[in-house]
Amino acid sequence: MDGVQMSLGVVILLVALALAFDFMNGFHDAANSIATVVSTRVLKPHQAVVWAAVFNVIAYFVFQLKVASTIGKGTIEPAIVDHYVVFGALIGAITWNVITWYYGIPSSSSHALIGGLVGAALAKSGPESLIWSGVGKTVLFIFLSPLFGFLLGGLLMVGVSWLCNRTPPRKADRVFRRLQLLSAAAYSLGHGGNDAQKTIGIIWMLLVAAGMSKAGDSVPAWVVISCYVSIGLGTLFGGWRIVRTMGQRITKLNQARGFSANSGGAITLFLATGLGIPVSTTHTITGAIAGVGSTGGAKAVRWGVAGGIVWAWILTIPASATVAAVFWWIGRHLF
Repeated sequence: MDGVQMSLGVVILLVALALAFDFMNGFHDAANSIATVVSTRVLKPHQAVVWAAVFNVIAYFVFQLKVASTIGKGTIEPAIVDHYVVFGALIGAITWNVITWYYGIPSSSSHALIGGLVGAALAKSGPESLIWSGVGKTVLFIFLSPLFGFLLGGLLMVGVSWLCNRTPPRKADRVFRRLQLLSAAAYSLGHGGNDAQKTIGIIWMLLVAAGMSKAGDSVPAWVVISCYVSIGLGTLFGGWRIVRTMGQRITKLNQARGFSANSGGAITLFLATGLGIPVSTTHTITGAIAGVGSTGGAKAVRWGVAGGIVWAWILTIPASATVAAVFWWIGRHLF
């Protein structure tokens, strides 16, 4: 009986830890959704986080659980998953998120989690524990998601400039203030839909490993709802250190540029989520903002700032994987 109780206690602890990561994901990535509307003064910061958080949660009603399936079944071999692997993966991801939040670096919570899974799996069973097609797809989209965001944001900005060529600036600003609300809502919807599902996949993986669910079963409703609510609450509290980097340091934004950046990012997220690909909302919006800025010429983008962000992207998976491997070992002595 004690063994069963201990097992249940460990599962409860790890579910709580997963929801804490989900909360931190929203907290860390809030800037992705709100930076443009805050920096262009369409909304005040406290209004913007409420707006973004609501649409994070509404994503529950919009997207199928394809990303959750990729995380739960398509990254590491389900047979090697145990409490220690999940513990190591979550601690690795949370540690990297805290470090990058503290220094105001817009890194990827998504790739921190993928890195955590990879590091814990490698520590336990070596390279054969990885599903290379799933890991490769995720790594590929480290480059493709910001590229798509860059292209779509830039194209939308060119289209907006062409359509509004003869529109008085004040009238254009009024129109795009309203449109920015819609584009920020769409981006927050995509953020919730893609990122909350990563935690859903982790908890689902844990429940299957603990024998509390079967691989062919549907994900329990309480898991899905709690993950969407957790990421929404995280967004509500906001990661203010990153807002300035995203909103103004990469390029100067106005209402039309903010609309184009959010819209380009949202389209990318909707496509990726529909295909079940876990992408970084941070990479996506950073690429979209840079794409919008580039329409004003190469000098309109602070490429040094963007380059620093890229270095954080490159380091995220190996750094979180290393921490996860260490905590996998620690977990084996704790539980």
